[in-house]
Amino acid sequence: MFTLGFEGTAHTVGVSVVHEDGEVLSNLFKTYKGTEGIHPRKAANHHASEVVPLIERSIEEADIEKEDIALIAFSQGPGLGPCLRTVATAARSLSLSLDVPLVGVNHCIAHLEIGRLRTDAENPVLLYASGGNTQVIAFKKGRYRVFGETLDIGIGNMLDKFGRENDMSFPAGPLIEEEAKKGARLVDLPYSVKGMDVEFSGIMTAALNKDDPLEDICYSLQETTFAMLTEVTERALAHTRKDEVLLGGGVVQNRRLQDMIQKMTEERGATFHVPEPEFCVDNAAMIAWTGTLMHASGISISVEDSNIRQKFRTDEVEVTWR
Repeated sequence: MFTLGFEGTAHTVGVSVVHEDGEVLSNLFKTYKGTEGIHPRKAANHHASEVVPLIERSIEEADIEKEDIALIAFSQGPGLGPCLRTVATAARSLSLSLDVPLVGVNHCIAHLEIGRLRTDAENPVLLYASGGNTQVIAFKKGRYRVFGETLDIGIGNMLDKFGRENDMSFPAGPLIEEEAKKGARLVDLPYSVKGMDVEFSGIMTAALNKDDPLEDICYSLQETTFAMLTEVTERALAHTRKDEVLLGGGVVQNRRLQDMIQKMTEERGATFHVPEPEFCVDNAAMIAWTGTLMHASGISISVEDSNIRQKFRTDEVEVTWR
């Protein structure tokens, strides 16, 4: 069985074909890049102009016929409303025209499932760090539970806002990482961990008000926020008594963050897993694969019930496929 997946929660619109055995046959995307960050309506217009060519190219690259598609999966949420609606409309249209089932996928859960597919992780604690989301997730009692999360903004959003104020292009994370490599002095910034949760907006404000060299501020911003993420991930690992840590989301491509999490897991006798970069960022393969798992366990939705969910919580989903 072949599943066609659509991703469109924020700046990226993607289309992927995945086989039921887990083989990713195509995984294409286009990213909206605005100088002001993500403008939801402009990003949605971008997605609308790109999604049909992506469908055609994705099917062609997978070397299948349109009639071979047996399932349509789409990112139902969480995300930006205009972007979600644009991609959901494309998914519904194709589901109706091909007369195949439709599955709405939680974007956060999809990051965990693609990580399980692409690595040796079986039952991990996931550190999910992206532009709009920062969560520590693990499977317990039939659901993916959130054991810690940001109380204000996602870490990627914070990095992008800091970068924009320092004339860096979007996304700013990779540029901050390069600047941080030149830094050597730790600038005092707030360390904001509240139990299992974290906050980033105050750290960003403090960093923007420093007059130290930019490389030292970037270095300190990374060291402080990544230490926070490492702390709450370790606490979740201890609480759940699991022995695997998986990384997901665009921010986890940062080598310094990977090094800190890996060192922590090794010291705890746990294993460390991170998928290939194309499966860390927002991608349609993770939607197609998660949709495949969901449908195999009996889940599908009607077009009438396929409304997007901008605030679709990770722990709202009953995980019937595990």
